[in-house]
Amino acid sequence: MKREVTLRVNQRDQRLSIDDADTLLEVLRDQLQLWSVRESCGVGACGTCTVLLDGNPVSSCFFLAARAAGHEVTTLESLSDGETLHPIQQAFVEQRALQCAYCTPGFVLSVKALLAGNPNPSDEEIRDYLAGNLCRCAGYAEILRAVRAAQEKLRA
Repeated sequence: MKREVTLRVNQRDQRLSIDDADTLLEVLRDQLQLWSVRESCGVGACGTCTVLLDGNPVSSCFFLAARAAGHEVTTLESLSDGETLHPIQQAFVEQRALQCAYCTPGFVLSVKALLAGNPNPSDEEIRDYLAGNLCRCAGYAEILRAVRAAQEKLRA
C-alpha cells in the first residue's frame, strides 16, 4: 500500500510516496539518489547501510522508511560542504582507513555518533561502539587511527 510521507533527510524535508514495506535504504537510494547508503548483508548485521536517525546509528536496510517520519535522517552526503571534508572524513583519508571504501560511509557516521556522545573514548569503547560495522578489507587498525585523528581535529 502506498502512502505519502515527509522525511527530513540531511536537514531538508522530502515529500515522498512510499510502500509500507519500503526500507529506509531503498527510499534513500532509489528516490533520493543518496548513493553513500549502501546495502551489503540486507539484514542489519554489517553496518554498511548505517545512517543516523536523530543522531543515532541505525541499519537502514532493516528500518522501515515510514518509521523515519518525524525524525532527522543524516547520510554521509550532508557531512561535507562539497569543498571541505568533515574532520572525520578527512581523518579517514589521512589515515588511509578507506581501502575499498564500501563500508566507509557507515563507519564515518558511526564515528560521528560515537564522538558526539563520547568525545574521548578509550580504544575499547571505540571497538565496542563500532562492533556493528564490518570491514571486509580488515582495515580496523587504520580505522582506529582515523578515530583518534578525528578526535584531535574535532578538538581543534
